[in-house]
Amino acid sequence: MSDLFLALIADYGVPILFCVTFLSCLALPVPSSLLMLASGGFAATGDLSLWSVLVAAFVGAVLGDNSGYWLARGLGVRLSDWLNAHPKRAALRARGQVFMQHWGGSSVFFSCWLVAPLGPYINYVSGLTHYTWLRFALWGIAGEVVWVSLYVGLGYAFTDRISTLASLMGNLSGLIAAIVVLIGLGLWLNHRRHVRHSDLTSVARH
Repeated sequence: MSDLFLALIADYGVPILFCVTFLSCLALPVPSSLLMLASGGFAATGDLSLWSVLVAAFVGAVLGDNSGYWLARGLGVRLSDWLNAHPKRAALRARGQVFMQHWGGSSVFFSCWLVAPLGPYINYVSGLTHYTWLRFALWGIAGEVVWVSLYVGLGYAFTDRISTLASLMGNLSGLIAAIVVLIGLGLWLNHRRHVRHSDLTSVARH
């Protein structure tokens, strides 16, 4: 599938990049990071305009984030049932919720680029929990600026190493996401332990 998208970006340019970054923020399995790297490479060789690539990727990502937020906010219970129907989706949703609870607005920012695998689920969780839209949008815009600049910039600077970069960045992002989730779960479990201890102490006193 990646080869197909790379061929499409070569033939149709920025409209494909816009569509892919938009869809990736809705948790659809499209190689958005690879295409941003490749688009940066095409911009370096003069086949695409660098500013067009940056704008297309950024606008697609921001619209995707906000579409996911409002979709989740509007569908509510039905979307929760859909996420819970598949073990992998349910697990990622649970991790995203833990991440959101502990990091608030910064979770939106970091999920856009540092822990990108969690990004679409943070969007959905934000909508499901009615997190303030303006805060969500502003944090998301800041995060997407970093995500797009990082990947397009790396592709532009290292045109001859796109495949290696894509593999490295994908593995690194997944590793960081796993570490962050483990830390978040540890904090949540520790919090629950303290709450339970306080409840038991209160009952014992009465």
